[in-house]
Amino acid sequence: MIETLILVVFFIGYLSIAFEHQLKIDKLIPALVMMALMWGLISFFDLTVYEVDTKNKILTPEKLKYSLNYFLGHTSEILVFLIGAMTIVEMVDYFNGFNGIKKLISTKNKVKILWIICFLAFFLSAIIDNLTATIVLITILQKLINDKNLKLWYAGMIIVAANAGGAWSPIGDITTTMLWIGEKVNIGPLVMYLLIPSLVCMILPTYIASSYKVFKGEISSKPKSEKENIFGDKILIIGLLSIVFVPIFKLITGLPPFVGMMFSLAIVATISEVYRNILKNSPNDVEEELYSHSPIHHALTKIEMPSILFFLGILMAVGALEALGIVFNTGEWLVNTFEGSGFTIFKGLDIVVFILGFLSAAIDNVPLVAASMGMFGQGVDDPLWHGIAYAAGTGGSMVIIGSAAGVVAMGMEKINFIWYLKKIAFLALVGYLAGFIVFILLRDFVL
Repeated sequence: MIETLILVVFFIGYLSIAFEHQLKIDKLIPALVMMALMWGLISFFDLTVYEVDTKNKILTPEKLKYSLNYFLGHTSEILVFLIGAMTIVEMVDYFNGFNGIKKLISTKNKVKILWIICFLAFFLSAIIDNLTATIVLITILQKLINDKNLKLWYAGMIIVAANAGGAWSPIGDITTTMLWIGEKVNIGPLVMYLLIPSLVCMILPTYIASSYKVFKGEISSKPKSEKENIFGDKILIIGLLSIVFVPIFKLITGLPPFVGMMFSLAIVATISEVYRNILKNSPNDVEEELYSHSPIHHALTKIEMPSILFFLGILMAVGALEALGIVFNTGEWLVNTFEGSGFTIFKGLDIVVFILGFLSAAIDNVPLVAASMGMFGQGVDDPLWHGIAYAAGTGGSMVIIGSAAGVVAMGMEKINFIWYLKKIAFLALVGYLAGFIVFILLRDFVL
């Protein structure tokens, strides 16, 4: 009974987020209310919370305080990582560093820009993860495009492309990283199985979108040109390398990624201070007011704190569902229902993985993948794990809050949930379906 009430709270909160524009309430408010009420009900009625026993594939009872701290810790790792990435991006922007990438987009043709941005998102996300790639590219987009509606379309396509690019790289998406660190996949087979399906997942929606009226013609120039900065290209390279260093730091130390991100942030901040002091004392014509402020202090005032709080609310709310065993039990039901069945080229577990992609659009893919790692006993590099990596990584594109990249883009560009559902969801669905079919065909008839 109380579990049903908690699900109702989650459903109402989810709808409030979806209709934030109509309700005229910022999405972070229902996210935080939903999170507080769900955990409050669990505590008030003293409901049993669980931890997934991945070894025995069962739920084991756990103390509420430990469970709450566990999900808060997991969520905080993501939030601190996100704050670090956002701050590095803003420090690069402090020196107009993104002019270097903007130079790659020399054309004013909207369709050509679409293809360039989508390919950049696809490959950047594989290197610096889809979350950070989205932040970088939307920052560039804000400097490149005047038209608000056009920016929303480009941002939506960045989400689709970045999630597709993150699926085939062990450091491109948090769920793929989980499978890699959990010794479910190795880098070589992961790339071999998923590179082509992920490319299809990105290219097909981009091809369809390129025929849309909104991408016809040329963009108008920005009314204000930005000054070149002598340290712009250098800080851009340093910033990107510092982010690439994060997974290397994790491999060396075994510590969570946020530790490496904080270390990288400190390095970039130190170099930024040196550059700022040089510019401040330079006899050249510089903006003295800007360079009188510390780069990291300036950057911290620019990051999207509403997105951070929204992320806190939605992840902790989903954590409440996981703590109650709802996510795990849903996965168990899917396996028991579909395992052993199948039709045409699809096998029983293929249907489970396929549905997992749709679930990841509605529920955070992190607990879904965590649950799947405990439910399935297949060995390392079994195609099942590659299918899960693809489905969880790209399925979230169908709903804007179904992926970290979508949540960040939603905050940075104020994208409306319903607008995304109407305009981008179909493209994401087509890409997901096409990529999944290609994955099955490659697995069964080629590889």
